[in-house]
Amino acid sequence: MRSPWADRDRGRVTAEFAVALPAVALVLAVCLASVVLVAQQVRLTDAAADAARALGRGESAAEAGAIADRVSGGASIATWSEDPFVCVALSAPGHGLLAAIELRAESCAVGEGR
Repeated sequence: MRSPWADRDRGRVTAEFAVALPAVALVLAVCLASVVLVAQQVRLTDAAADAARALGRGESAAEAGAIADRVSGGASIATWSEDPFVCVALSAPGHGLLAAIELRAESCAVGEGR
């Protein structure tokens, strides 16, 4: 014999799952976007270091920019000198859900073999 409360609770788990599923999907999407953003920041940092070393070896700003573009996947570059260092700053917008976040990386190297 069935309990009178069993019919009243029927389908409750399905409804609760349907309500919770979008929240779980959103959390997973934000976590994945965060991992992608961190990977992009690492690429940007590596690109800034590579471009600064290129400038330090005496290569032109255009060559350093090409190196930074190739490694970072397209970032805006700014260079400056602080004797004896040459410095590079790269910036790029984030991708996907976190596109509003601006990523930035700076690096310096000793210039012209000093």
